[in-house]
Amino acid sequence: MAHVEFFDDPGSFLDAAGSHLQQDPVLTTVVSSVSHQLLAADRRGETRGEHPRWWAVVREGDDVGGVAMRTAPFAPYWLYVLSMPETAARALARAVLDRGETVTAVNGALVASGHVADEISRATGGGVKIHEHMRLWEVTEVVAPELPAGLLRQARSEDVDLAVTWWNGFAVEAAEQAGSEPLQEGESMEADEMARRIDEGLIWVWEDQGHVVHLTAHNPPSFGVARVGPVYTPREARGRGYASAAVAAVSRRLLDEGVRACLFTDQANPTSNKIYEAIGYRPVEDMVNLVIR
Repeated sequence: MAHVEFFDDPGSFLDAAGSHLQQDPVLTTVVSSVSHQLLAADRRGETRGEHPRWWAVVREGDDVGGVAMRTAPFAPYWLYVLSMPETAARALARAVLDRGETVTAVNGALVASGHVADEISRATGGGVKIHEHMRLWEVTEVVAPELPAGLLRQARSEDVDLAVTWWNGFAVEAAEQAGSEPLQEGESMEADEMARRIDEGLIWVWEDQGHVVHLTAHNPPSFGVARVGPVYTPREARGRGYASAAVAAVSRRLLDEGVRACLFTDQANPTSNKIYEAIGYRPVEDMVNLVIR
């Protein structure tokens, strides 16, 4: 029988699940990176929000069968579920409902998320609808694209305001390109947080003739894996190869530093999928965003 243990503290969760997460750090990149980022925020003394914030380890016997988390600070406060056996996924769903929580969205690994959403919908009488089919990609050898005019550079303090605007506009415009609506409200990037990421060397821009025309970011490595994104080019600068060149260069830098590089795409967005495959990214696993109503 599967047993679910919940954690309110990212450090305790990482102590319990770290070895499991490290078995395949690309597949577990979101849980690992979010956990490490929130652990760092706690250590900086940042205030926790009022939203649900927990991690779960599902054990079958003494072994960790899977992990999940609910940490998004914005509606619909979705569950993020990694691969696990069906028995573990359904036990997780029942345990969440037993906590008295309302769940209207689940995302993560395709099969496991489906089992969790199905179990919740059975209990609540709702139906499950696919909102997005996502795909996780990894690159091990970058294929250099044709370079556009300009150059890649690390973002600087004078780029903060523009970077904040583009970061906050990314989700809406990405959904438009895929012909869908954003699933979530989205967490607004603030200037002080962007400045911190710039100081840490996590934000890159492409500059052409003195103008910043593109932004590519990545998260700090967790268990040796960095996730690239968001990748944003404003409408007026698209179609000139900036995204391909920037993502290729940033990915190559990560690989040269001994860090594995991965990213997510919406399968309904043919442009981004084509770009990343052309520079060497290869599919790892299909993911899904599910809505329960």
